[in-house]
Amino acid sequence: MDPISLVVAAVVLGASAGLTEAASQVVRDAYTGLKALLSGRAVDVSGVERKPDSPTQRAALTKTLTDTPQVVDDEVLAAARAVTDAVAAHDPEAARLVGVSLRDVQAEFVKIGSVTSSGDGVVAEGVRLAGGFTVEEVRAGGVDDHPSPR
Repeated sequence: MDPISLVVAAVVLGASAGLTEAASQVVRDAYTGLKALLSGRAVDVSGVERKPDSPTQRAALTKTLTDTPQVVDDEVLAAARAVTDAVAAHDPEAARLVGVSLRDVQAEFVKIGSVTSSGDGVVAEGVRLAGGFTVEEVRAGGVDDHPSPR
């Protein structure tokens, strides 16, 4: 996953899992750390927090991070990985919101392209590969690709 996609996914996961009553303290702490780093770099994640399943809010955050690539440094990437690791360990069902759920996957590499989801998009469980796999441009969960006729 590219660095900007990783940060956006971590914010979505943190917003959807970390802000719930059932979230573990580990998830909350990891998300709070990422959010503080981003806020300190003038990146507003409140839109994603209000609507973590909104492709529009995700796209806005992606655009902000793309327009300010210096924000996504090693410290932010480490914090994003901490969120994704915490959610994977303590609230794996939250991964459904970002459209990617990987459980017990052993591969040399996994590359996932642009996923838009309001439910499952990519699910891999119990996968063992000598090489790796690539998934690109997935839409799922009732996301409509075709605008309605006027």
